Amino acid sequence: MRYGCTALNEVSFLNMDYTRKICVLTQEDLVRAGCFDVGFAIEACENALMQYADGRVIFPDKVAVVFDEVSQNRINCLPAGLKESMVYGMKWVSVFPGNPRNYGLPNLSAVLLLSELNTGFPIAFMEGTMCSNLRTAAVGAVAAKYLSREDTQVIGFIGAGEQAKSHFLSLMHVRPDIKVCKVASRTEQTEAEFIRAMSRFYPSVEFISCKGCYEEAAKNAQIIVTAISGQERLLQAQWITEGALYLHVGGLEDDYAVPRKASKIVCDDWSVVKHRTQTISRMYKEGLLFDRDIYGDLYEIVSGRKQGRENDREFIYFNSVGLSYVDVMLANCMYRRAKEKGLGSYVNMQQSSMFDVDICDVVL
Repeated sequence: MRYGCTALNEVSFLNMDYTRKICVLTQEDLVRAGCFDVGFAIEACENALMQYADGRVIFPDKVAVVFDEVSQNRINCLPAGLKESMVYGMKWVSVFPGNPRNYGLPNLSAVLLLSELNTGFPIAFMEGTMCSNLRTAAVGAVAAKYLSREDTQVIGFIGAGEQAKSHFLSLMHVRPDIKVCKVASRTEQTEAEFIRAMSRFYPSVEFISCKGCYEEAAKNAQIIVTAISGQERLLQAQWITEGALYLHVGGLEDDYAVPRKASKIVCDDWSVVKHRTQTISRMYKEGLLFDRDIYGDLYEIVSGRKQGRENDREFIYFNSVGLSYVDVMLANCMYRRAKEKGLGSYVNMQQSSMFDVDICDVVL
């Protein structure tokens, strides 16, 4: 006897289409599609924050596995869904801070998987490092749009790698009057490479190599960015000028006195940040900082629920940990742009049922 089996179900099963094509996008595909576009990334990230504020995203907890508490070597799985776009996605990202020093490799690698929500089938498998780097910098730029002084002219970087470069390009998009960019890194060679690469885009900006002096990079800067691969208390409170915005990008990058000095502490999402290993996360776990000390989350400011900068004297501390729904929003925008331009390779993951082929030799 067959329970719950109708003729219609039998016909549907017999005529089932097993074809499963997925678009594979390399970083080169994404660049050729015009996705290396900071304005495009900033718009996507701000839109994601607005949609979150309106309850239009699905935002589960991420799964994070830390393999070494000292080095903070970790692999994270970050899922999220976009209700309007009917897309669910996941970023699989590895962060191994010692890679540049130990192996001459980038500290971050990532891939992205997108599925549409009509059938649940995957639609795209993408290189995710560019998306992740652009998203981090774009969120910093959105924060700067609301939290930095409008007359900002001096910016200082501690760190000179890909995140520093991405942040510079994004910040110039929202604060185009920047005239001076100071950069300090572990070596003068990396500072020189930063200046060589960024001066091609903005030849009118005065770039200053600080020759490894982090204090020189931070002093008198109206926006300070720490973008390092290590876990060190580099930025000191006494170096910070009145009215500055500090963009904290990674893990432990500043002394505890820095957030204590802040007029406002803003996070991309404090409920997520407090469980991580960044400066203010550590202070929270040590009982040195409390929920009441956090002014608000970026989505609250973007949506107008809370004010951003209220005067030119405030020192504002912005902490970004990275939110999966922002990654998925940007990844989906990249996928659609690449698809419109006919880029990417389509791989047929399955053509028929595994029982439609002669598998007796394999099974037996």
